[in-house]
Formats: sequence, structure tokens, C-alpha cells
Amino acid sequence: MAKRHIRAEDGFSQKRCLAWFHEYTTPDEPDTLGPDGMEKFCEDIGVEPENIVMLVLAYKMGATQMGFFSQQEWLKGLTDLECDSTAKMVVKLDYLRSILNDPNSFKSIYRYAYDFAKDSDQRSMDILTAKAMLQLLLGKHWTLYPQFAQFLEQSKYKVINKDQWCNILEFSRTICIDLSNYDIDGAWPVMLDEFVEWLRLQRGLVVGSSGSS
Repeated sequence: MAKRHIRAEDGFSQKRCLAWFHEYTTPDEPDTLGPDGMEKFCEDIGVEPENIVMLVLAYKMGATQMGFFSQQEWLKGLTDLECDSTAKMVVKLDYLRSILNDPNSFKSIYRYAYDFAKDSDQRSMDILTAKAMLQLLLGKHWTLYPQFAQFLEQSKYKVINKDQWCNILEFSRTICIDLSNYDIDGAWPVMLDEFVEWLRLQRGLVVGSSGSS
């Protein structure tokens, strides 16, 4: 029988899904889709590797290392999404983006991004990676993000730990732009206390600077 063109509405086939995976692997490492394969995969589905939709896809797969998908991760995620071809993946991209609109799903993906993006042999995430990931996840939604990035730029911080990472999201969701509801005695990490102090200085709003002893 002649091979038909796979259409987006055809039923899911695990065999086809695996064959698709192997289009992106090498004979040396047939069970791992690496950086070169990832680049080709992104090209085929029409997205940049640093597009946030790739992070959502990695989350759906339960991928453990940035830039790599194992055969097991690929099968897990794409069976769930019922994708076994480029055509079906392209159709699913809007759905994957829409997952970010749910606050709970976004929080899960945000938390997942920390372990996914940091070096597996490091306990904390280096500041350059952290800034890139924060830009990706919060850059468009958090009004104070440009100031926070500026604060990190001039700060002594070389790494971000998981507690700081999770609290940055909480801060971005709960604290007003004018910082009026920020409690310096709250349970925020020191990093965020310092950010608030720095931002108030930038704005000339240092409390008690008008002569109170």
C-alpha cells in the first residue's frame, strides 16, 4: 500500500511517533534527541528553540534536561498529546500556549522550569540562566520585571535558589506596583527585601528619610 500523507486528523500511532522521534536522533545515540535534533525539530514545527511553548512541551514530557528529550519522555508527552507527526504538533501549539493561561498550571510550569534549566550537578541556578528564564516566564506579565532584572544586574547574586525562585513568582502575583502592600517583616527571602529597598531608593521613596530619627 502506498504511504499516505499523515494528516492532523488521523488516529495516533505509537509506532509512527517513535519513527518520528528517530528522524531527530543519531545512530550513536538512538534513544536521545540532542541539541542538533532539537534544532531541526523546532524548525520543522516552526518555533524558535527559546519559545516558551517549548518549555510547556518539555513539561508535558517530564523532560529532565534542557536541550534533550529521551525516547521515554518523547513517548510519554506525545502519547498524552496524541501527536505522532509534525502536522499534529503544529495544530497542538496553541493548546500548549493556552496551558499558561491557567494560574495553577503556570505555577507548576514555573516551578518545573527551575530544575529543568539549572545544571543537574548544581544545587542552585546560575544568575544568567535565571535571568533568561525569568524573562521568558515573567517578562511579559510582571510590570516590575525590568526593574527586577536591573536589580539582579547590579546585585551581588551569582545564583538563585529554589526558595527565591518560587517566591519571585509569588511576589510578582501579589505585590502592588507601588510596593504599598509589601511587608518587610513578612516571610519573603532577603533577596526580595533588598529588591524592595533598592527600588524604593530608585524611586526616592525611602521611608523615614525625611528627618525622622
